[in-house]
Amino acid sequence: MTSHRASLLAPLVADPGGTVLLFDFDGTLSPIVERPDDARPVEGAVDVLTALAGRYRTVGAVSGRPVAFLASQLPGPVVLSGLYGLESQVDGVARARVGTEPWRPVVADAVARAQAADIEGVLVEPKGFSVTLHFRARPKAAAAVTRLAAELADATGLVARPAKMSIELHPPVESDKGLAVRELAEGARGVLYAGDDLGDLPAFAALTDLRAEGVATVSVAVETPELPPEVRAVADLVVPGPAGVVELLRTLLP
Repeated sequence: MTSHRASLLAPLVADPGGTVLLFDFDGTLSPIVERPDDARPVEGAVDVLTALAGRYRTVGAVSGRPVAFLASQLPGPVVLSGLYGLESQVDGVARARVGTEPWRPVVADAVARAQAADIEGVLVEPKGFSVTLHFRARPKAAAAVTRLAAELADATGLVARPAKMSIELHPPVESDKGLAVRELAEGARGVLYAGDDLGDLPAFAALTDLRAEGVATVSVAVETPELPPEVRAVADLVVPGPAGVVELLRTLLP
C-alpha cells in the first residue's frame, strides 16, 4: 500500500465503530455490462463486504439501481440506498422516501411512452420509481434519446438526468447520492465513498462538506474507460476498476 493511501485510510481502520463505507454498484462493485440485468458483483466483492459489515459501523451501497435488484446481489448486512436515495433497505426493511409513492403511476406512463417510441438499439429499463433509457448498444442514438427524455419530462413532470450512456427520469423529489450519504453518515467519524459516474458527484461533494466538519473522509474514483474527468478531479484515490475496489477493501480488514 502506498504511503498516501495508507495515511488516508488510517483513521478509518483505527476507528471501525465510527466509520461508514459506501459504494456505488455499477462500475464500482460490478463491471459495466451492456444489459443492466447481467450485472454481478466482481469476484471477491461479496465476501469482503460481508467481512467489513461485521467490523465497521455501516457498509452500504448507494446506487441508481432499485433496492430489490441490489438486495438480490449483495449480502444481507449491507445497507441499501437505491434510485439515488428514493428508496432504501436497512435490516431487511424497505422504505420509500416521503413524496415518492404518488409518482409510481407517472413513471409507469413514461415507461409505456418510451417503449412506444421504439428507438432502435435503445433499452428502456423500468425501475418502479424511475426509468432509465440506455443507448450503450447504439451510441448514435444519444441525440434521439435526449430528445425523447426531454419530451417525457415535459409530458409527465419527471426530471431528466444524464448518466453513463443513458438518461434517467426521476420524480421531482429532493434526493440524490449526496443526501443519501449524509443520512447514512450521520454521526460518523469516518466515511469512505467509491464511485465512477456523474451521479456520484453529489456523494463526493457530501464528503467534502463532512471533511470541513471534522470527519475523516476518503473519496475513491473507480478507473474505467468511461470515468468522467469531473469524478477523477475530486477523488482522493483512483483505483483500477471493480477489482481495484475489492483490493482496496481488503486493506481495511485486520
